[in-house]
Amino acid sequence: MKNDALQAALSAVLSADELAQVKSAAIVGGRAIVVVEADGMAASSQSELESRITETLSGIEGLDDVRVAFMGERRTKRIIAIGSGKGGVGKSTLTTNLAIAMASQGHKVGVVDADIYGPSQPKLLATETSKPESRNEKLVAIESPHGVRVLSMGHLAKPAQALAWRGPMVSKALEQLLDADWGDAEILLLDLPPGTGDVQISMLQKYKPVGAVLVSTPQDLALIDAARAGQLFEQGQVPIIGLVENMAGYICPHCGEISDPFGSGGFEQLAERLDIPFLGRVPLSIDIRLSGDAGKPVAGHDGPDGDAFKTIAQKVSQWLQETRP
Repeated sequence: MKNDALQAALSAVLSADELAQVKSAAIVGGRAIVVVEADGMAASSQSELESRITETLSGIEGLDDVRVAFMGERRTKRIIAIGSGKGGVGKSTLTTNLAIAMASQGHKVGVVDADIYGPSQPKLLATETSKPESRNEKLVAIESPHGVRVLSMGHLAKPAQALAWRGPMVSKALEQLLDADWGDAEILLLDLPPGTGDVQISMLQKYKPVGAVLVSTPQDLALIDAARAGQLFEQGQVPIIGLVENMAGYICPHCGEISDPFGSGGFEQLAERLDIPFLGRVPLSIDIRLSGDAGKPVAGHDGPDGDAFKTIAQKVSQWLQETRP
């Protein structure tokens, strides 16, 4: 009878949605124990719900104590940082195509555009006109047309708005994006800004990735900066999954001759020297650029350019499988 009284009391004060989150409720030795699923529930909502349950159940005759336990998120999201030492090396394009390729291989993937000052993911993933909703004091990630969820400051700021923010504001913005409601996403690809500044440091302090992918063009200046980015991850004890050489070789559309305006093989040689896996090369291709600008990344369809990203995605997927906790 006591448990019946417990269920009746809960039904009287909780909405249908709140009742659905109650996983168990029982009276054991004069103590009421209520277990609530807290997935996606803000801290303030948890506190309010706990107070309401405790106040209501305390009125049941014979109860000495009321305990409300909140279960944490059931899905553990694995964050992969996509980094580079300098801008203009194709890091955002790699992130987008890697996400789409991994999604096509069966992963539930989300993309966090952490480049607060220069967000690219809304355009690359064809979500420029979308605005995220808010649920339980959290942003809700946007579903792109490519089966990949995404959140970016570009979805929140006005078009072409320049953000003159200092470090603490940037860190807070990153928290909003990462702490959002990502639905069933199991892997978050974090598209980092270039360099080793506030965003990278905040990420390492609070949202430690399971691994990092470094991208660079083959020329010496880019390689030097990429090595610096690698050192930051190593200092933060984030393993390097591997290196990707971008803009590696240009095929002339008229004569078919291959040229290397940015050099060739420099990043692969660096990987060999540092004993870090080399994940592959991505060519300097006008189709990659045009498809990205159109919000239709090449990894979403067949062709040699898309295959380059799919090969890299397979190696990242294998690494995740081998390092699964």
